[in-house]
Amino acid sequence: MDKISKKIKVIKNNINKIRKLFNSFNIDGYLVPKNDEYFQEYANKDRLKFISNFDGSAGLAMIMRKINYLFVDGRYTAQAKIQSGKNYKILQIPEFLPSDKIKNNKLKIGYDPKLFTSRSLRIYFQNKINLVPINKNLIDLINYKKNKNIYSSFYTLNKEVVGESTKSKINRLIKILNKNKVDYIFVSAPENVAWLLNIRGNDSPYSPIPNSRIILGKNRNLFFFSNKKKIRNIKKLRYLNKIHFFDESDFKKILFKIKSGSFIIDEISCSAYFKNLISNKFKIKNLNDPIYYLKSKKNSKEIVHIKNAHLADGVALTKFLYWIKKNIRNNVSELDAEKKLEKFRRLNKNFLSPSFNTIAGSGPNGAIIHYRATKKTNRLLNKKEIFLCDSGGQYKYGTTDVTRTICFAEPEKYIKDIFTKVLKGHIAVVTSNLNTCYNGKLIDVRARKYLKKNGLDYAHGTGHGVGFFSNVHEGPQAISKFNSIKLKEGMVLSNEPGFYKKGKFGIRIENLIYVKKYKSRLFFENLTLVPIDKELINFKLLSKQEQNYLFNYHLNIYSKLSKYLNKNEKKWLTSFL
Repeated sequence: MDKISKKIKVIKNNINKIRKLFNSFNIDGYLVPKNDEYFQEYANKDRLKFISNFDGSAGLAMIMRKINYLFVDGRYTAQAKIQSGKNYKILQIPEFLPSDKIKNNKLKIGYDPKLFTSRSLRIYFQNKINLVPINKNLIDLINYKKNKNIYSSFYTLNKEVVGESTKSKINRLIKILNKNKVDYIFVSAPENVAWLLNIRGNDSPYSPIPNSRIILGKNRNLFFFSNKKKIRNIKKLRYLNKIHFFDESDFKKILFKIKSGSFIIDEISCSAYFKNLISNKFKIKNLNDPIYYLKSKKNSKEIVHIKNAHLADGVALTKFLYWIKKNIRNNVSELDAEKKLEKFRRLNKNFLSPSFNTIAGSGPNGAIIHYRATKKTNRLLNKKEIFLCDSGGQYKYGTTDVTRTICFAEPEKYIKDIFTKVLKGHIAVVTSNLNTCYNGKLIDVRARKYLKKNGLDYAHGTGHGVGFFSNVHEGPQAISKFNSIKLKEGMVLSNEPGFYKKGKFGIRIENLIYVKKYKSRLFFENLTLVPIDKELINFKLLSKQEQNYLFNYHLNIYSKLSKYLNKNEKKWLTSFL
């Protein structure tokens, strides 16, 4: 039996083990999401992969007595069919919702309330289905493994790094509580706890976020909940001495000691379990967690550190691009390229880890928006195909994300023309007048304009928010058809229009940008310092202003990076001027 057949059989056996538990819990189906109980982008416990073999970043399995469904969005339908199609019927959200597949509303569907928000259950099931909360996770029951984790303590960032003290941030948050006449806020998103208390951790492979939650009262009482083995170091810090530290298992006990009042809870990250606990005793105020918005506006100290991270990243990427252009004849594969890029990043002492799974796609693999090279899919780079590489790094202290599409020989005119239209959209974004194009919805139109003139488009947003030494994907700001959040000074976003020809190639050009203010004028400034492949550009399609922008962009790169490059790399970089 080959490896694929063995994997299919293992997944089938796991599904059958879950079904055997149905009668014990009086259910007819069971839900398994991608996320863990902290709702971070990269789950520590990937229960969905265990039960389906699907390893995309978002999805939901619904196991019934006789059939199984795997719901994914449009980014992952092809991947899900390959990885899970033998044991699951693959359905695309939002065209299909789990509620569409349950015709008998008497059926009882079990779920772990710590892994779903009330909002997600509402979207998936529209209050039509008989949902049964089960506090024991069925996947964990059949896949019990003694915890062998080596607990890494949380650590603090000082004011010189973050630019604002914990006391100041707490004061700002309490002002918001008082303004809205709310007594408490339950901060359930770990990245928001990290921002408020100026702490970081090692609980995620790609983000320095400490898995933790807090309750903050307008009376300044702050209750901190996490694994008690991780909080030893931060408990000793004098500026945190007014914080009461508890193990995460103490939450219910501490909550019930609070006599009365009203709470803000976050619909995005507060699980149904915690929402039910709080709403059974307290009045809920319908407000989003204000920390999302507060932390989206980076201060001047944070911007300085972010720029330093991008300088280091620019050096690594420029060395990598030079290397890959010169080594195309040496049987370089996608996985080789991915490893080499990380090696260049690790030359900098402040590099900690990638900020997400690197996307290194040659030819048709580049057309898969969230592709990840494996031994099975790994392709050799070659002169006939373009190569898309989307990667990022976590540095002390900054988070990067950059995509470059490159060629190794003269590309077809069709590809050059499309690349140039994507580039024109990219330039249109960064040169936007933010006093008139003041939100992501308006800017997104500019990004797609040149592609749409030719009936072309791309099926993802133009840009996402990015954290400060935090998650590479952060809200509330974004550049997309649906985002109307007003852009403010200090917000960091990605600028990444693209185009994807299924089975042929993918094109994406991504820089990180931030909102800068001069007098009353708001505008974008580039953070990313990585050259854009001129061999893919049809300069006849660029206006004089666009050509000037490109020249000045590369001149800025050369002035900042050249002293960190060797003689040959420096000479190659001058070819962009």
